[in-house]
Amino acid sequence: MLTLSDFDFPLPPELIAQTALPDRSASRLLVVQRDDSDGAARLIDRAFTDIVDYLRPGDLLVFNDTRVIKARFFGHKASGGKIEVLVERVQDERTVLAQVRASKTPPEGSTLRLAEAFDVVVGPRVDQFFTLRFPEPALDLIERFGRLPLPPYIEHDPDAYDESRYQTVYARNPGAVAAPTAGLHFDDALFARLDGMGVRRAFLTLHVGAGTFQPVRTENVAEHKMHSEWYAISDELAQAVRETRAAGGRVIAVGTTSLRALESAAAADGTLAAGSGDTDIFITPGYRFRLVDALITNFHLPKSTLLMLVSALAGIEPIRAAYRHAVAQRYRFFSYGDAMLLTRQPQD
Repeated sequence: MLTLSDFDFPLPPELIAQTALPDRSASRLLVVQRDDSDGAARLIDRAFTDIVDYLRPGDLLVFNDTRVIKARFFGHKASGGKIEVLVERVQDERTVLAQVRASKTPPEGSTLRLAEAFDVVVGPRVDQFFTLRFPEPALDLIERFGRLPLPPYIEHDPDAYDESRYQTVYARNPGAVAAPTAGLHFDDALFARLDGMGVRRAFLTLHVGAGTFQPVRTENVAEHKMHSEWYAISDELAQAVRETRAAGGRVIAVGTTSLRALESAAAADGTLAAGSGDTDIFITPGYRFRLVDALITNFHLPKSTLLMLVSALAGIEPIRAAYRHAVAQRYRFFSYGDAMLLTRQPQD
């Protein structure tokens, strides 16, 4: 049985990156290579731009093109009580699901004043979320009056710099409340180098929810209920995967969100069909990967579902060794931190 304690590690708080580097591709890269003779991890310290040394012509990089919306609002109830709202998902043009923090639960049919700018009507509960009805298109009001929802471990209020750096350069489909942070390391100059090498790239969309920061509260990992997120796979991506497989190339996910979408949509034989839907896939050690060969990712929180995911891909012991090394070498952790390159361990 996997336990939560299996995925804990000591992390000095000063290693949690609080701001993004001015140069996107100036971060560090820890390459984790598995020694097939004994299963141990070979750890290589590089700069992120050196990732070109580990990619080959014909490889396919799969990116998540979601765009972070300004999903956080402060406001008050009609009674005057203060509230905080975090939009989780835009359901239709004027309806969202949201977390609402208030001293007392707002009843269905009541109104909430957000950002001292407009009122929303509280609708039915959906699990832990509230349905909120906006008076105008929700995405427009969110962009005009909301605040960027930086992760809870980043301690400053968002500013104009964050509004630029907490988005990937290719973000285009609004709907996420957290960035697909592995993609933050890529810039146009690096893309040009990869194009020149013959490394292909393709895109999917997975709107990252606030549940990505939800802690695992059960010691028995199998009892954890995973949050759900919406994703879409295009015909172009499905075709690119087929062509990559046929030519002997690797499918490399840029970020855990890309990996989760690909594995959710892949058939047991590794084929990928276009389509969209919700996924609550929970990848833990013992999972048999269907499609993804390698992963570019940041360093994740102790006891998190994402740490479990990378342990499933690269192996529990190699990941433990990599994280001990990263702490000792003062890598920068989490959303604004450094990156890793992981290759899938052999599967029986």
